[in-house]
Amino acid sequence: MKKFDTVIFDLDGTLLNSLEDLCDSTNAALKEMGYPIRTLDEIRIFVGNGVWKLIERAVPNHSSKEDVGRCFRLFETHYEKNKENKTRPYEGIVELLQALKKQGYKTAVISNKYHEAVCALTAHYFGNFFDVSVGEKEGIPKKPAPDGIKTVLKSLNSDSQNAIMVGDSDVDILTAKNAGLKSVGVTWGFRTKELLKKVGADYIIDEPKALLDLLQ
Repeated sequence: MKKFDTVIFDLDGTLLNSLEDLCDSTNAALKEMGYPIRTLDEIRIFVGNGVWKLIERAVPNHSSKEDVGRCFRLFETHYEKNKENKTRPYEGIVELLQALKKQGYKTAVISNKYHEAVCALTAHYFGNFFDVSVGEKEGIPKKPAPDGIKTVLKSLNSDSQNAIMVGDSDVDILTAKNAGLKSVGVTWGFRTKELLKKVGADYIIDEPKALLDLLQ
């Protein structure tokens, strides 16, 4: 008998290696604002709490809210046109999703990226592998608030006891805790195994196929 019947994934750093496109769009916006650009490692630290927070962290200290907003809009414009330049699924992810689909699991994506981009990216890279995708939008607070998970569970007619959250960051682990779900931390993303342990991930895996064994 399966332990779980519903698998909820984070997007960036879990399913997709999108860091270079996020970095390029952030730096395009910073450059247009006349601000210093950021390194890939800096962007790696900045991501995870939504695009506004990414830009807020990337701009110089003490920038006004108005300037953060202008930079945010520049990022959105650039990213919309360039979000698929370098982004790719992590090795083994497509095979994992194919196996989950074949075995009858219900699947979903929850991201702090804005909703339209989440839907576009999941459709482009994963076709119909996911039953529902939820990004940042009005009425659904960003992770680690549990609202996105609750929306997904209701949509899929799933129960929190039979669902599991898979993600690469402390935000994902805390989201699962806040929603009453077990969590799986993945080590191939934007955060370290040490951080995932520290925030209390129930399970930690080093490659996508390990999830299949865990779910049984």
